[in-house]
Amino acid sequence: MNPSVSPAPQTPKKSRVLSARRVILLATTIAGLGAAALVVAPGFNLQGTYSPAQAQNLTEQAKKLPAPIGFADIVAKVKPAVMSVRVKVGEQQTTGTGGENMENVPPQLREFFRRFGGPEGMPQQRGPRGGGRGQVTGQGSGFFISADGFAVTNNHVVEKAESVEVTTDDGKIHTAKVIGTDPRTDLALIKVEGGSFPYVNLAGTPPRIGDWVIAVGNPFGLGGSVTAGIVSARGRDIGAGAYDDFIQIDAPVNKGNSGGPTFDTEGNVIGVNTAIFSPSGGSVGIAFAIPSDTVKSVVTQLKDHGTVTRGWIGVQIQPVTPDIAESLGLKKVTGALVAEPQADGPAKKAGIEAGDVITAVNGEEVKDARDLAKKIGALPPKANVKLTVLHNGAEKTVSLALGELPNSQEARVTPDGREGNGVDMGKLGLTLAPAARVAGAGSEGVVVTGVDSSGAAAEKGFATGDIILEVAGKVVSTPADVRNALSGARTGGKRTVLLRVKKGQNTRFVALPVGNG
Repeated sequence: MNPSVSPAPQTPKKSRVLSARRVILLATTIAGLGAAALVVAPGFNLQGTYSPAQAQNLTEQAKKLPAPIGFADIVAKVKPAVMSVRVKVGEQQTTGTGGENMENVPPQLREFFRRFGGPEGMPQQRGPRGGGRGQVTGQGSGFFISADGFAVTNNHVVEKAESVEVTTDDGKIHTAKVIGTDPRTDLALIKVEGGSFPYVNLAGTPPRIGDWVIAVGNPFGLGGSVTAGIVSARGRDIGAGAYDDFIQIDAPVNKGNSGGPTFDTEGNVIGVNTAIFSPSGGSVGIAFAIPSDTVKSVVTQLKDHGTVTRGWIGVQIQPVTPDIAESLGLKKVTGALVAEPQADGPAKKAGIEAGDVITAVNGEEVKDARDLAKKIGALPPKANVKLTVLHNGAEKTVSLALGELPNSQEARVTPDGREGNGVDMGKLGLTLAPAARVAGAGSEGVVVTGVDSSGAAAEKGFATGDIILEVAGKVVSTPADVRNALSGARTGGKRTVLLRVKKGQNTRFVALPVGNG
């Protein structure tokens, strides 16, 4: 994910130079008991005192309400199911200066901030004056999904937490236990013991673009905050992982809203708030929520097993671009292109090869590479599936039993190279050498030893060290092989030609326009 991620600022600071675009996970991290933050004291209710809500299905009650002119009635019904989540991560040595120091952050958070944006995303470290041990805590949101205390929040709110406390809408504080987490979808299931709680339902159907939505949560420690907006888009891919399928909303949400619900006007939870897109760190009207159907699937497995298992076919895949579709003779720009079947994976054993295009799973069309990852990931390991595959221009059906996605692997979707305009072959801009003659390159293919920044190869993302394995379906081992294959493709009337390229541990296809050289 290119955009950076940062916790909420705890004290006013001079403005920093920030990246123009940032996708920000919404958990608020507060370091030290003395951190400056506005938090409602336990037992104090900003809305006034009232009798504790009894265990009941609030969504069913909300459905009986007349169509609202505003949202006050619906909020009054569903808000008691929403909680503030406070997490103790650990204690770290502090400098006592309130400065931002990578060494003061727990290892898991240190990696989190490196991955998502650097120093401006770091929490302040506050401990005893002059230095000492300081407590690092985080805040987020959550909501009950059953009367016996099961609740949903984000994985990044509770991941590796030493302890979890929740404050319910009546101001009571409860200890919670983490039942299970799923980093790939950023969801977590927690359990609050010792009572019966009001709860809400997950929506059974997806919202429409333009539908009203209501977000409730704990932004910046301000529990019980309510905002409203509409569904701006669906199916958003923000680069968080292979299973991205976010609902975009414009209801204002901020850091600390992580794990909180977004409701429709009938009181159903249509999504779990998890990230915002922002140049400043605050809400600019673009927020992302995990859809309720994903939440249902993940939560069911977490409740039953404590973990989530997913089907796996063992391939690196990439999108089918218009140039790639033309090179393969496809009539539609659809499906997922297999860049590399993984050794000993189900796909490899079933005979799927690099260059095949998977167009359907169990008869259901595969729109693109991300769609294939979602369809396979939604199926359980050992499930039998039928894949419709285009192999060398001919359609065939491949049957296989899914493996289990290893914990250390993602369903890899390899991005295609940047697309440029057609250029003369003589302006390709590559210096090549046989892999066998380059130390550490292995024995297969042709190594890129130089790239002209003004050439077509640079436009396609080629870099020194890349290894060209095939050109137009032909294995190459010398620069002459590459040249001859490109010339042959042009002579055969091809306007573009596919190169199979290995970059590090990943393999991808790149479509190069064939010029008149």
